[in-house]
Amino acid sequence: MNHVIKITGSVLVSLLLTACQKAPDTASPASSTEDQSLEQVKKNGVLRVAVFADNPPFGYIDSAGKNQGFDIALAKQVTQDLLGDESKVEFVVTEAANRVEFLKSNKVDVVFASFSVTPERQQVVDFAEPYLKAALGIASPKSHEITDINQLNGKTLIVNKGSSSDSYFSKNYPKIKLLKFEQNTDAFNALKDGRGDAISQDSTYALAWAAQNPQFTVGIQKIGNEDFIAPAVKKGNSQLLHWLNHEIIQLRDSGKIKAIYNQTLQPIYGKAVDASIFLDVQPKK
Repeated sequence: MNHVIKITGSVLVSLLLTACQKAPDTASPASSTEDQSLEQVKKNGVLRVAVFADNPPFGYIDSAGKNQGFDIALAKQVTQDLLGDESKVEFVVTEAANRVEFLKSNKVDVVFASFSVTPERQQVVDFAEPYLKAALGIASPKSHEITDINQLNGKTLIVNKGSSSDSYFSKNYPKIKLLKFEQNTDAFNALKDGRGDAISQDSTYALAWAAQNPQFTVGIQKIGNEDFIAPAVKKGNSQLLHWLNHEIIQLRDSGKIKAIYNQTLQPIYGKAVDASIFLDVQPKK
């Protein structure tokens, strides 16, 4: 009888040990629900980046059909650091109004398209550390220069649909008529054709465009809040977001973002524009 009891106790101990050894496996399904956005990019071997195609000098297509500009060069550097080869970036052309949807629908992994950080956008996407800052600027013909916002009351201001300019003027200046376009090229052609009295863009772009079109000037270089421009990822993609935060800080601190500015933007702005106006961003709290 004692011998049987001893064997049974041994079996029970063995069963308990086996159960304990298998306990971690019962919790494993919960861990599988954790975000794997960064690992997925590495597994795919490509970083899909939403960029503009008609927003020089930030994102545009050159005469050879290649993506060029500040955002393009920055995205290539990020891809190099993430995947070890800048050619593993896949550029997906977007318009201002499509940036959020491209992230939500998993069409892209990240947006590098002059994306200003606003409270409304922070509700639907996750922004990483900023790499530039800008307010809104207003460009107009030199012959009818707009130097005060009140000059636009009852007149037509051209904006891009879904842009910061669209939101800001719709909310704060109901007396100004807005003429909206999907693409930058169409918007600036409308200004050249006289279909609007002025155009509002991020100051970074407005100053660059006026420099290339000397018959126009940026009579108002700063209006509205000063916004940070940052990469954005799909809401909840915390793994990729954390990596990007570290990456952008490293690129800022090492001077690589300044080098990209010197390569792509300084030739456009010239020495008259202080680079710190755009590059002196404060770390997110």
